[in-house]
Order: sequence, then structure tokens, then C-alpha cells
Amino acid sequence: MADLNIEEVNKKIENPIENIDRLKGFEIIAETLVSKIYDVFGRNTLLNILYQIGSAPGEIIANRIKVNYEKEDFEVLDCFEVLLKELKEFYSIRINEVEEDDQKIRFLIHNHCFLREPIKHREKLEFGKALCRANKGYFETAFKILLGNKIKKVEINFLENDEEHDACLEEVMFYKL
Repeated sequence: MADLNIEEVNKKIENPIENIDRLKGFEIIAETLVSKIYDVFGRNTLLNILYQIGSAPGEIIANRIKVNYEKEDFEVLDCFEVLLKELKEFYSIRINEVEEDDQKIRFLIHNHCFLREPIKHREKLEFGKALCRANKGYFETAFKILLGNKIKKVEINFLENDEEHDACLEEVMFYKL
């Protein structure tokens, strides 16, 4: 080690920052995180943890929207619009249809989210499964806070992976009081 030339080693290992694949690194960590929590703690704990991971920032964005819009409660359609306007960096959502009856309002949506690419590239991750619980926690929490006492419950359900539209087909259910 005494005759080690650090400059020569640095030239051999030099790697410009531009070469770093941030997305691939995130994909590997996300896949490993999901599989290790599942292996050590089981499915229910994994799903609960991921839901809570999404729920915390969902609460933050909802409270920020309330302050920015100087409004405590939103109507369902306004809430949907305002929340998605704030999240353009992370979600591209298209409403396909809306159904309403005495008990609920159901939105059928296509959702292309920031998790889509990482899930595509990792064999242990699947659309609508564990990692997507973070999105479920995020949106359900944000909607509940923004809608206040106007609804009883919000529920988001994965229906299918729609490869043709490069999005997940999901339903968002707003249960009325």
C-alpha cells in the first residue's frame, strides 16, 4: 500500500456525476425494501407501512392546499382538480367516467404515476400491489382532509394495468354521508 498512487487510482475510477442512473438506484432500493419488509414482517405489516408512508405526505399536501387556497372544505370535483393540479410532477391522471348514486360518487381513472417506471423494471414489483399502497395512502388521506365532513369515506382501488395507455386503471370511490 505504501507505493499506492492515489491520483492514478482516481483516474481509473473516475465517473462523471452525469453517469449516475438515479431512477435505477431508486428501483433497486424500492424493490429490496418491499421484499425485505415482506420477508421479515409479513404482508399485512408491509401494506400498513407503505400506506402510512403515503399517508404522511398526503396530509402535508392537503394542509398546504387548504392554506394556499384559503379554504377548509372542497367539493369532490374541485378537490380532484386542485389536488391533481398541485401534483403534476408526479401524476398524470385522466378521468374516464364518473358515476353517481345516492351512496357514492365513482371516478374511473387512468393513472400514470411516478412509481410506474420503477415497477416496470423490477421483477418483484407489480402494478397495483405492495408499492402502490403508498399512492393509496397518499390520495385517500389527502382527499379525506380536503373534503372534510362532505364524505364518509374515500377508497381507491386498482382494477388493472392498462399497457395500451401506459397507466393503471383505477376507481376512486367517494362514499356520501
